[in-house]
Amino acid sequence: MNLLSILLQTGSATGSATGNYTGILMMVLIFVVFYFFMIRPQSKRQKEIKKQREAMKTGDSVVTSGGIYGKVKDIKETTVTIEIAENVRIKVDKNSVFATAEDIQNQAK
Repeated sequence: MNLLSILLQTGSATGSATGNYTGILMMVLIFVVFYFFMIRPQSKRQKEIKKQREAMKTGDSVVTSGGIYGKVKDIKETTVTIEIAENVRIKVDKNSVFATAEDIQNQAK
């Protein structure tokens, strides 16, 4: 049995006006809990990542989503060129660069 059918049964079993609103109140409460524990922290983290990408500049140490460490050599509209070793450069999508290496080291401490 799912949660909605349980809430509907409890509301119809009481038969009073307040019983009809308890189901709605429970659903609103569940949504509020989900918002504060899941949706809000995730959107806050996404804003932080976006701000880091916009502040990225040539010479910054970065880590890609694949775990490759390197230094930014060139930034274009949708791509970033990263030097991973001396004279070894790769071009990656800007959205796959998540954080600078210094930020990750500071978070670990």
